[in-house]
Amino acid sequence: MGAAQQRSSMPDGGRAVEARQGAVVAVGGAIAVDAALWVLFPRTFAELPTAFWVMAALALAVDARPYVVAGRRAGSVILPSICFTFGIALAWGFVPGVAVQLAAMAVAGVRMRQSPRRAVHLAMQHAVALAAAAVLAGLAGLRLDADPDWDDALVTVAAAAVWMAGRYTLDALTTRILGGARKRREAQRWSLELFATAALLLLGPVVLAAAQVGLALVPLVLLALHAVHRMVRSAGEYERAGRVDALTGLPNRRALQASVAECDAGRGAHRPERRLALLLLDLDRFRTVNDALGHAHGDRLLVQVAQRLAAVVPPHDLVVRLGGDEFAVLATRVDGPGSARRIAAHLADALRSPFALDGLVIDVSASIGIALQAERGGDGASLLRQAEAAMYDAKQRGAQYAVYARDAAHHTPDLTLLADLRRALQQEPAEGLMLYYQPQIAIATGEVVGVEALLRWRHPDRGMVGPEELLRVVEPTPVMRLLTSRVLREVIGRLAAWRDSGRPIRASVNVSVRDLHATDIAEEIQDLLLRYAVPADLLQLEITESALMADPHRVLDTITRLDRMGVAISLDDFGTGYSSLQHLRRLPISEVKIDRSFVLGMAAHTGDAAIVRSVIALADSLGLRVVAEGVEDERTWRLLAADGCHAAQGWFHARPMPAEAFGEWLARYRPLRPGREPGALATT
Repeated sequence: MGAAQQRSSMPDGGRAVEARQGAVVAVGGAIAVDAALWVLFPRTFAELPTAFWVMAALALAVDARPYVVAGRRAGSVILPSICFTFGIALAWGFVPGVAVQLAAMAVAGVRMRQSPRRAVHLAMQHAVALAAAAVLAGLAGLRLDADPDWDDALVTVAAAAVWMAGRYTLDALTTRILGGARKRREAQRWSLELFATAALLLLGPVVLAAAQVGLALVPLVLLALHAVHRMVRSAGEYERAGRVDALTGLPNRRALQASVAECDAGRGAHRPERRLALLLLDLDRFRTVNDALGHAHGDRLLVQVAQRLAAVVPPHDLVVRLGGDEFAVLATRVDGPGSARRIAAHLADALRSPFALDGLVIDVSASIGIALQAERGGDGASLLRQAEAAMYDAKQRGAQYAVYARDAAHHTPDLTLLADLRRALQQEPAEGLMLYYQPQIAIATGEVVGVEALLRWRHPDRGMVGPEELLRVVEPTPVMRLLTSRVLREVIGRLAAWRDSGRPIRASVNVSVRDLHATDIAEEIQDLLLRYAVPADLLQLEITESALMADPHRVLDTITRLDRMGVAISLDDFGTGYSSLQHLRRLPISEVKIDRSFVLGMAAHTGDAAIVRSVIALADSLGLRVVAEGVEDERTWRLLAADGCHAAQGWFHARPMPAEAFGEWLARYRPLRPGREPGALATT
């Protein structure tokens, strides 16, 4: 299959035969009809002036370059000859006009390699359109000469409108009768076709007026025709660019949506047993290639994957790159789940052979989700969501592919939970969403130096939803930004309340890489800080080390802007994401938080204790604060103090609590320093 567009399902030899047949029909039909008209109306042709023959010759010449509208059916063509034939029909009647139009269409038909059916279809459309315009002009008594008046101009516009109504009404009727339900046109392309057609038609009277002044002026209309051609061509190039992935040359998500609609419209009485199937491929461990070899090599691998998929997919199907490392195949001749599974196995086999990049052999596999269109009228977005759900199901089960099952229990919770969360976020206050705060204690002084805001959600039916499950569902979706915005607003509002009560304290908020990829998060935070009059240094954002290190370059700009505003960045779960020291040095990070898995075991395992000491020493050398999470006993707390850790967070000091309970706890809290006797900590 070609990379940039879907190929026709007809073999090249068949298309060539059909094109030859279409040329015979177009040329032979034009000769036969024009000869019959010449025999039946000899006086009409004998009395035609020189201006007619000049315009007729130009009509044939310009139809050597017909205008095909991008993204429409193959028959959606604008013939520039209508500029001349419309004027001929208004000035000298229907018979000369249709004779020239058929001859010009024969030239265009050969040029476009039309099928016989399409040639006849277009001939009927233009004959009916010219007849309608000529009848209106005759009834209105239109006579175009060198001195037209306003009535002539109005009749000309009305005749052009009747021409367009006649052509496109017949087009719609014949398409519905012969080809089933017609797909809805996109408004932009439909407007372009109408505008270009109207411009060509209304040039006809201008050409006639120029002919009255002097025939030498008539060919000058070719400049105007060239301008219309450039307009249609530019719009077509823009349309094609919007449907093609720039990296691989494959069709993109937009092209997939259009193809699903087109294929669905084409289904019907011809092959009702055929179904559409969408196979979504997500490359496994592609991020590893990017991290190890760089994005340039990753892009080259994606291009090779695209080429291999395009080579094994049959011409009647469509290969699409959705973005990132996701590809899709739209299969148009699927009999059922078994047929779709065979296609998935074929695609997996195609990727099994290693790929070569600069001498490196790279193995690639993919998880494939399959969604079958259940009935006509479905849209591409629904099919894509189902394929995505099946793909995640395949990943979770370690299977190579999975078929979407509408009633499968393992799909429902995630989708329902996401919908319920979106609904909760749209309410004021958000139903069931709560923020808990856990203190962070300076180990050297025992003072409370900050809190971490922790999200809790009590679902109306499922009860308390754990943060791990909640983030797993929401983080890959746009709902994550809605959730982060709500949390930021509530935390900054709470900071303002604490400051007004005389207890200014820093709060840390967890954000995702998806949040930092959004270009507006810095502006959103700045607006909230100004609205609540909260100093920027009272807010800190936490992002996990593994997420940040996956793509540090994309978030660098956002983190830098936040740092310049005075908002600190804390690297959470430090020690689990294999941070590059170069990234730690370049990124404006103020704090690292040692992952609780190391802190919990440091009192019993020398290995964990050594890791914690190394992290503290590394952060200290880079000028970063260190916070230890998971401090649950006094011995761990004292070991951290001996190692020089700056702050501790964990149940040893306090559990997470609602804002009101935190205020009461803070009023009772008395600082505990490592040098005091064990057991001296005030109870909560």
